[in-house]
Amino acid sequence: MANILDPMDLKQILTLHIDGLSNRRIAVILGISRNTVNTYIKLFSASDYPFTSLLELDNAALAELFSSYTTIDTDRHNELMLFFEGVNRARNHPGFTFLYHYQQYVEQSKDPYSYTQFLEHYRRKYPIEKGSMKLDHVAGQEMFIDFAGKKLQIVDRDTGEVTNVEVFVAILPYSQYTYVQACMTQRRADLISCCRNALQFFQGVPRAIVSDNLKSAVNRASKYEAEINRTFKDFARHYNCVINPTRSYAAQDKALVENAVHLTYQRIYYPIRQMTFFSLDELNVHIRQLLKRYNELFFKRKESSRIELYQRIERQYLKSLPYEPYELKDYKRAKVQKMGYVYFSPDKSYYSVPYRFIGKETMIHYTDTRVEVYYNHQRIALHPRNLSKGSYITNTDHLSSTHKFYSDWNPEFFKRKAATHGEYVLKCVERILTSQDYPEIGYKRALGVIELYRSYSSERLNNACRRAWETEACSYGHIKNILKNNMDKLPYDETRGEEPKPHIPYHANIRGASAYK
Repeated sequence: MANILDPMDLKQILTLHIDGLSNRRIAVILGISRNTVNTYIKLFSASDYPFTSLLELDNAALAELFSSYTTIDTDRHNELMLFFEGVNRARNHPGFTFLYHYQQYVEQSKDPYSYTQFLEHYRRKYPIEKGSMKLDHVAGQEMFIDFAGKKLQIVDRDTGEVTNVEVFVAILPYSQYTYVQACMTQRRADLISCCRNALQFFQGVPRAIVSDNLKSAVNRASKYEAEINRTFKDFARHYNCVINPTRSYAAQDKALVENAVHLTYQRIYYPIRQMTFFSLDELNVHIRQLLKRYNELFFKRKESSRIELYQRIERQYLKSLPYEPYELKDYKRAKVQKMGYVYFSPDKSYYSVPYRFIGKETMIHYTDTRVEVYYNHQRIALHPRNLSKGSYITNTDHLSSTHKFYSDWNPEFFKRKAATHGEYVLKCVERILTSQDYPEIGYKRALGVIELYRSYSSERLNNACRRAWETEACSYGHIKNILKNNMDKLPYDETRGEEPKPHIPYHANIRGASAYK
C-alpha cells in the first residue's frame, strides 16, 4: 500500500514527535499508517539535521530531503530494513564489502533497490555516529599524569596560616595502579619531583609519559605536535622514555587519569576532610596510607585488585629504572673567557673548559651537585659543583701549557720553588705569602723574588734575602735593591746582626771636619 505525504504532513509528524507523542498516537491523529510514521521518523533520525532544524526548513527544502509526493512501498522497504540487520552484524568482519551483500540481496528480493539506493538506505538506518573511541591500553606502554583540580591544605602550627597545596596523580592505565602525592605547586621543579617519585613507586619506566598540556611541561600546546620544555625532555631522556602530551580539546585522551582524579576525591580527599595537617610530609604520610587501601580494592569485573594486576602482569613490561634518580637541571649561558674559564653566575665562581673554546658561547647545565658545560649540544666540561663564591674550579687537562703554569699557583707551589734557592729565600717567600689578604697578589710578588736568581744567582739571592729577613723588610722591591747595589756582597757582622760600617781614612775625616767648620 502506497502512502503519499506532502511537506506539511512531514512538519506535522515532526511537531508531534517533538511534543513527545508516540508514533502510534501520531498515526491516529494524522490518519496515516503507523508504518509510514515509523519510516519517516527513521529518515528524520538518519538525516544530518536535528528535528527542530528540520521543522524550520521551508517546504521546498523539506520535499527535496525526503522526497515528498513520492510513493513509499512499505513492504519493499521493510524487506530491505530486515536484510540490513544481517549486513550490520557482519560489518566489522575482515573482508566485508557492501557489494557482496548487495548481490545477495538482489538474488533473494523480487523487486530490489538499485545499489545507490541500497547504500543510501543503509546510511540512513545506521548513521555514522561521532563518539568517543574506546582506548585499549597495553601493559607497560604509558603512564598518565595530571594535577587534581581541587586542592588540599596545610596549616602553619605557629601562625595558623592556611596554605593550599597541589595534588599530583599518576596512573598505569592497564592495571590502573595509581600514585598520589601532595606538593606545593605545579611548577617545573615540583612536577619533575612528582614524576620521579611516581616512577620509583611503580619500580619501573613505561614507554611514554602522557601529560596534560601543563605549563610546567609544555612550552606550546598543539593538537598534533606539542613543544615540550627542555627540562621535561631531559627527564625523559634520563629515564629512556618519551613525553606525549594529550591533544588540545580532546578530553577522551585523558579520560582515564581524570577518572583516577575523581576516585582520588572519593578515596583520599573525603576520608581526611576533617583532619588538619601541619606539614606537607605529614599530609603525604596519610595519603600513602589511604592510597595503599585504594590500590588493594577488589575489581568485581576483573576479579582482581589494582596492585595484583600490576604485580602479576604490568610490572614485567616496565623498563628498569636508571642507576641514579634524575636531578633537576637549570641552565645558564656563558662565554668562555680568555683564561679558559666560564663564569657561573649563581655561585659567582669559575669553571675551566678546554682552551680551544676560548671566546665561544656555551650553555651551562647545572644541578645541586654538578656543573656541565655544553657547546653546540655537546658536553665539553664536567665538574663537581663548588658552592664557594669566587672559587676557580680547574681541570688541568683543559688548559694550554701557559695556562697550566698559572693553574698550579698555591702557597705550597711557591715554597717548593723558593726552597731550592736557600733557607732565607724560603723564609722571605713565606712572609710575603702570609702578609697579603688577596692570595694572587702575594703569588705574583713571591714569584718576582724567586725569579731574581736568574739575574743574580741563587747564592746572591739567598744572601740578599738574609739581610731582608733580619731587617724585617721582606719585599720584592727591597730585595731587588740589595742585589742591584751589591749590598749582599758586603761582610755581615753575625754577632750584632748588622752590616759593618765602611772604613773612612783619617785625612778624609779631617777634610770632612774642615768642611763642617
